[in-house]
Amino acid sequence: MKNSELSRKAQIWLFMLRLGTGWLFLYAGLTKVLNPSWSAEGFLKGAKTFAGFYAWFLDPNMLWAVNIVNEWALVLLGVSLILGFFVRPSGIFGVALMLLYYFASSAIPSVPNGFIVDEHVILALVLIFLIAVDAGNFFGLDRFLRNQEKAKVENY
Repeated sequence: MKNSELSRKAQIWLFMLRLGTGWLFLYAGLTKVLNPSWSAEGFLKGAKTFAGFYAWFLDPNMLWAVNIVNEWALVLLGVSLILGFFVRPSGIFGVALMLLYYFASSAIPSVPNGFIVDEHVILALVLIFLIAVDAGNFFGLDRFLRNQEKAKVENY
């Protein structure tokens, strides 16, 4: 989506949504990275849907990697959203991560705080929206990078 297609107020609110969502992911990741005793083990053991699939991640040879990927994926997704840098690719990865969390934490269709829809679904939808509108183009580094690339092409 081009900046000219949205009013200035809409651009600002889209930017604020990207920042807020980014902070949520960054904080979630940092609390895991900075806590040496944190592990996804308890969460994975409590998987309610596709429990056999999630049990595979509990293998000691896998769990250490799952922990690192989980921690740093959240941090990098948060940084990406805050800076507006590679929002589309990181958003796609974030949607996949939210769906993994959703199925592990919910006994579909019953979810802890409702019916079918929980916070993981909402966050996945927000990420899909940010991907669809190319949110990194609004006060983000993605716009700067596209302008740099466009200038290179025009100079040749």
